[in-house]
Amino acid sequence: ILSDADHFDMKKTSGADAGKTVSQPSGFFLMELAKPLSKLLESGYEVTFATPEGKQPVPDPLSESLAAFAGNFYERRRELELLERMKKENGFSTPRKFRDIKDEELEKFSGVFIPGGHAPLTDLGDNKDLGRILEHFHNKQKPTATICHGPYAFLSTKASSGKFIYAGYKLTSWSDMEESMMEMILGAEIPKVESALRAEGAEMVEGVAQKVGYITVDREVISGANPMAANPMADKFMEMMKA
Repeated sequence: ILSDADHFDMKKTSGADAGKTVSQPSGFFLMELAKPLSKLLESGYEVTFATPEGKQPVPDPLSESLAAFAGNFYERRRELELLERMKKENGFSTPRKFRDIKDEELEKFSGVFIPGGHAPLTDLGDNKDLGRILEHFHNKQKPTATICHGPYAFLSTKASSGKFIYAGYKLTSWSDMEESMMEMILGAEIPKVESALRAEGAEMVEGVAQKVGYITVDREVISGANPMAANPMADKFMEMMKA
């Protein structure tokens, strides 16, 4: 599950635009998609990409920087090459629209995965058809994996069923503290994933307060704090699908 958006809105708190709402370029966070995707493909899983309106997802520009990979040029190249291969071989350029994936087709899927990046803040929090899709995996107790800003998509279940179906779940996401650091860098107020989920009744577990690469597992849901959780989250996701 990916966002169609190439931006998110934030309210500037400094500079010439202070007090105004502006668009910040964004998308999915490259390694949060590529690392789990690599593991899924290597294990023989068939992957289907889906977005709200079937537009080609774009990576967050910051996630493509060499700094995001701690200077590892080869890993960045590998992940970018994987995306290019997915465009040619696996429909990444023309993902399925949520509304076109009917309930009977959902029965064929083993699990659902939602990577992060700030783009989910734009169009994954109130999509009725995404809520319907997530309800399927929730009701069938089929593995549901998400990371960083990805859990914001869980709010969409309110649009489909009128209630937040993950109330009472232990969840981990990009924390308010981590977002506050981004706010300082960008000079703006940004919607908080952790606070939004807690307000709906989720029991939030702050990953950065635990350890690097921290994930939380509660019933069918595996959730990770930030890019460092991509590999352990993917490993647990596949373990649960096989089980």
